[in-house]
Amino acid sequence: MKQIMKFPIRARHTPERITVYQAYNKAIGHAAAKAGTLDVPAFSKTRMTWIKPQFLWMMYRCGWGQKDANQAVILQLEMTREGFNHLLENACLSSFDDTVYSDHAVWKADLEARPNRVQWDPDKDLYLTPIDRRAIQIGIAPGFVPYFVDEAILSVTDITAEAQEIEALVKAGDIEGATALLPNEKNIANDWHR
Repeated sequence: MKQIMKFPIRARHTPERITVYQAYNKAIGHAAAKAGTLDVPAFSKTRMTWIKPQFLWMMYRCGWGQKDANQAVILQLEMTREGFNHLLENACLSSFDDTVYSDHAVWKADLEARPNRVQWDPDKDLYLTPIDRRAIQIGIAPGFVPYFVDEAILSVTDITAEAQEIEALVKAGDIEGATALLPNEKNIANDWHR
């Protein structure tokens, strides 16, 4: 079967670690940042949760932390590359793609065998408009959430203020200043073959 990693993944990373982002309401976000873990009372380990390795796609999704009260706190999560790879090895595309799957039956079988989800969306620029590059979102199924929370995450940091500083620079027309504050995201190896 062709690989589901159709495009390069851009992220801040080292061979051992990778940075991903999520946004939550204040109850979850502040508690998680304070505790350094998502294992906090308001966070549910029984629901699918989505991670985004590309910073500007996360900013688009949460509107720099101002789009929705449920995404008011932007979290930066450092996780192990081993954990990230494990999530991807147990993922399939969230929708049928005939360049990956020979037919719907094969895709549906993959959906059942691999409960995590991969979705490719247009990446964004500093103005949060689409660019000619894809960004990955990874949906972590409930069965994998405890592993993600308890084993794969190394640290949790609230970066809402930093994100909003970048947004303020963009609004002020200081694109050079905003760009200087962006995380250094580079392509990571696409070595998830099936």
